[in-house]
Amino acid sequence: MPLDPTTLDGVLQRAVAEGRIPGVAAVVTDRDGTLYEGVAGVLQEGGAPVDARTIFRYASCTKALASVAALQLLEQGRFGLEDDVATHLPEFGELQVLDHFDGDTPVLRAPSRPPVVRELMTHSTGVTYFFTNAKIARFHEVTGIPHVLTGDKAALTKVPLAADPGTVWDYGTNTDWLGLLVEHLSGQTLDAYLAEHVLGPLGMDDVTFSPTDEQRARTMPVHMRTPEGGLVATELDLVPSPDWWPGGHGLFGTASAYGRLIRALLRGGELDGVRILREETVELAFSDHLAGVPMPADGITSAAPEFSNDVPALPFAQTWGLGFHLTLEDVPGMRRAGTGDWAGLFNLYYWIDRGTGVGGMLLTQVLPFFDAGVVQTFVELEATVYARVGAVETA
Repeated sequence: MPLDPTTLDGVLQRAVAEGRIPGVAAVVTDRDGTLYEGVAGVLQEGGAPVDARTIFRYASCTKALASVAALQLLEQGRFGLEDDVATHLPEFGELQVLDHFDGDTPVLRAPSRPPVVRELMTHSTGVTYFFTNAKIARFHEVTGIPHVLTGDKAALTKVPLAADPGTVWDYGTNTDWLGLLVEHLSGQTLDAYLAEHVLGPLGMDDVTFSPTDEQRARTMPVHMRTPEGGLVATELDLVPSPDWWPGGHGLFGTASAYGRLIRALLRGGELDGVRILREETVELAFSDHLAGVPMPADGITSAAPEFSNDVPALPFAQTWGLGFHLTLEDVPGMRRAGTGDWAGLFNLYYWIDRGTGVGGMLLTQVLPFFDAGVVQTFVELEATVYARVGAVETA
């Protein structure tokens, strides 16, 4: 069902005019094709306008692609969801739990049991991020061990669990470890595996871990929100040559390319005659796999305000599938129960509503995460889409 591009263009243009976003791209798709693509604003003040070829750091929107790669190997029987992670990645089995601090000395202990692969895909192994967990933020501070955005592999292999496996949902570096699992089982580096088995088959051109000079020239800089509410472009960037290809945050790409992933998942794992996942695997991925493991009742409290604002708890039931956050209730005027979604640190947001058959994404490059102006724009975008397509039922 076609959308009125003028109305959606207005959502993006108002956001730029009001200073909520420096530049932005959006894509909306159903099962049959692109319903809308739009842009507004500039790459940075005085710079070129955002256009269809603008590249964004996908940040944690990378996780969906690394999860698809793992799901392909699950289909092939290369691992089981209840396998101990250490069976495949012995380094993971060496991680201990950060119990407490004795002064500035971290006190570690063995986990109550070994984490399993299902927990990697649902963020319930106990590994977490420095910007969402104060204990781990302090661990980095007192030990000098680098955090995950530095590209140093010690950020994975030397950073302990924050809790026992399977006791709480705690967002973290699980998908980076999942990418290492893909490499171990496939015998390919993650960049090569994704290019051959996911990005290439889906026609996701211009998506890469390693942008060329030409691609970097059309990549939007990361902007910081100032205390006064303005936006300033920075030199902040992802490490160009990390020790590992981070399945949790490392890809760069365009809005239209990500729209192809969304459309493939709306179609049950197939796009343009090419199948990347079986329908039953997509159904499995969009099913509850936390099995009662609690998500934080009060939302996520930031441990590094320069990277993320506090993220409040959502006012509806939710859980995690295999690589995707899931909404378990209809959201009035917006997505239906069963919708998968997630976001990226630089304020990118997507949703995949398999019930209605529509999904979309808003892309910009702003810190800290969960910026009120960007979130407002995403909500306006989604609500505008559903004002037109909300009555469409599953085919």
